[in-house]
Amino acid sequence: MSYSSILYICIFLPAVILLYGITPQRHRGKILLAASYLFFYMLSGKLLVYLILSTFSIHHIGLWLSSCRREFELEKRQIPQEQREPLKKAYTAKRRKILLFAVLLHVGMLLFLKYFNFFGTNVNHLLQLLSVPIQIPQLKLAVPLGISFYTLQAVSYIVDVYQGKTEADDNIGRLALYMAFFPVIMEGPICRYSQTAPDLYQGKQLAYRNVTFGYQRIVWGLFKKLVIADRLNPLVKTIFENHQDYGGVVVIAGAVLYTFQLYADFSGCIDITIGTGEIFGVKIPENFRQPFFSKTASEFWRRWHITLGTWFKDYIFYPVSLTHFVKNLSKKTKNRFGKHAGQIVTSAFALFGVWFCNGLWHGTGWNYIFFGLYYFVLILLGNIFEPWIQSAADRLHIDRHSRWYSCLQRIKLLLIVFTGELFFRAEGLRAGTDMFRSVFTEFDLSALTDGSLFSLGISRADYLAVLAGFAVVLLVGILHEKGISIRERAARWGIIRRWSFYYGAVLAVVIFGAYGPGYRAVDLIYAGF
Repeated sequence: MSYSSILYICIFLPAVILLYGITPQRHRGKILLAASYLFFYMLSGKLLVYLILSTFSIHHIGLWLSSCRREFELEKRQIPQEQREPLKKAYTAKRRKILLFAVLLHVGMLLFLKYFNFFGTNVNHLLQLLSVPIQIPQLKLAVPLGISFYTLQAVSYIVDVYQGKTEADDNIGRLALYMAFFPVIMEGPICRYSQTAPDLYQGKQLAYRNVTFGYQRIVWGLFKKLVIADRLNPLVKTIFENHQDYGGVVVIAGAVLYTFQLYADFSGCIDITIGTGEIFGVKIPENFRQPFFSKTASEFWRRWHITLGTWFKDYIFYPVSLTHFVKNLSKKTKNRFGKHAGQIVTSAFALFGVWFCNGLWHGTGWNYIFFGLYYFVLILLGNIFEPWIQSAADRLHIDRHSRWYSCLQRIKLLLIVFTGELFFRAEGLRAGTDMFRSVFTEFDLSALTDGSLFSLGISRADYLAVLAGFAVVLLVGILHEKGISIRERAARWGIIRRWSFYYGAVLAVVIFGAYGPGYRAVDLIYAGF
């Protein structure tokens, strides 16, 4: 049952809303928790136990950390001033050990279930090259759905409790709902405890505005998912699974269309997620902010999968950059080569940690690791050469905020993104390398005129529907960039005009969406990461 399925939209979600609405407020959180566990069980069966164990562990570890803090405060008041600093160091060391245990437990479980066979295979290849007669066995491991997402939520909760940003919750039901809330369990966004947990368990009354705005957002997500992403799927799948049969032009088309398919699929799912939360009065953080209007790779990733980026920034970038080793090396570099060089050293170590983990988080394949390091190199090079680029622009009297310069930056960014997504979607790093090479060695424009693009699994009608969908998404993106909310404006229209707009949006999904005879249900792309 995916978020775009008939079962979810027409049966599961309405049933949850009905039960939520007729249940007394003090029990509504329990209804959402039961619905979330049922949803997870329908998708993963007995693997629900992993989610429950993860919830129990962070609940008890959070209370353990809070208990240590209270013990310290109590003992501190009972001893002389000169003895407080050693006591603080002792308790800090104890709490760090607890934190380390929690992080290793949850991240270790993720690495074991998701990456053991990947690393084992590569170690076995290395052992064979070294003629070492040892082989790591391949295990039949069942990976729980959404483990990559709820593991990061678990770690963020524990770290925030350790840092004092969040109070440990003694209500395990509220914590369980934070971990398992059904709209976010498959593809995120990655929520912080302080963002969603209080609203989730509060059991707010269903409100007309929340329900209508929530369903508007759901319909918008379905439009992107069914009209664009699912219609493009046969074409993208054909190109990437049979890339050796096509030349560079078709490969370029595959990379470009996959990029838009991924955006439509993922952002559409997030729209459904946020809309579902809005129905229950829960504000779920935005995960996209018109990323294709960006000018640089750094800006693109501040607008794409925002919650993952902020998670890596808070829990990897800053901790790495503040380690004694990095700070000392940065200081020495600064003293010898200048301030900019010192900053580059700090960012190099921190960015490497972020982008290596980013690539690994997305999947078990060298193409994912390459994808992460690809952006690491590009962003680091951008940071290194930024002063020289600005200096050259000043000498040549180039206004870097001018329209033509911004246009060139956006074109460059699109080329960077399309190339990255080619490797991201490829069936392995070698396949990605072959596809990238074919762009330069087998480039033949005749593929644009000989009908090749119409023999890749979708018809002319599909192309027209996708093109129309792109136009709508682009128009909405432009309006959002200008700060114009279509939903807010529509809410001020008269009842006839407003509901005609709503029903028109639903009909657009029904008429142009890819489903029914001839179409196979397409799994949510990010649910597999």
